[in-house]
Amino acid sequence: MASRSTQILEAAARVIARRGVRGLRVEELAAEAGVSTALIYYHFKDRTGVLRQTLEFISGRAERYTADRDPDAPPLAPREELEESLLLELQDTAEVRENSSAWGELRASAVFDEVLREDLARSTLVWVQEVAALLGQVRPTAPAPSLAAAAERLTALLEGLSMRWLSGGVEITHARELMRGAIDAELAGLATPRKN
Repeated sequence: MASRSTQILEAAARVIARRGVRGLRVEELAAEAGVSTALIYYHFKDRTGVLRQTLEFISGRAERYTADRDPDAPPLAPREELEESLLLELQDTAEVRENSSAWGELRASAVFDEVLREDLARSTLVWVQEVAALLGQVRPTAPAPSLAAAAERLTALLEGLSMRWLSGGVEITHARELMRGAIDAELAGLATPRKN
C-alpha cells in the first residue's frame, strides 16, 4: 500500500491533469486523496509544497516508465535505448496521459510562478542531460555542447508532440513517427562535423 504522502501526490497529479494547477485546491485534493486537509499540510506545509513535490513525483514516475525494462530482456543497443526512452513518453496509457498532462499544466503555470519555474527548469535540465548522455552513447565523438543542444531540441519537440497528441491535434502514431524522424535528424547532425 502506498504511503500517505505518495497517495496525496498521486491524487495531486490526477487533479492537476484534469483541472490544471489553478484548479488545485487543498480541500479538493484532500477529498480526491481520501485524507484530511491537516494531513496535507503536515506532509507538504502549503500548496506550493504540494506543487513542488508533485513535480518531483511526476518526474520520477516518468523516469520509471521510460527506463524500466525486463531484467531478462537482452540489452538494447545505444540507438535503441535512446529511441525507446523518448518514445515511451508517447504511450497511450492512463499513467502517461496523466503524467504528460500534469507536466504540461505545471509548465504553463510556471510562467506566472517563479518558484515553480525554478523547480521546472531544474527538472527539465536533468531530463536534457539524461537525453544528452544517451545521444553521447550513440555518437561518442560528438562535442558536449552539440549533444546538449540536440537533447534540448528533442525534449522540446517531445513536449510539443505530447501536448498535440493529448489535445487531439495529432494521432499518437504520427507523433511517434515525427519523433523517430527527429532522432534520425539529430543523430545525422551529430555525425557530421560542424564547420565554423
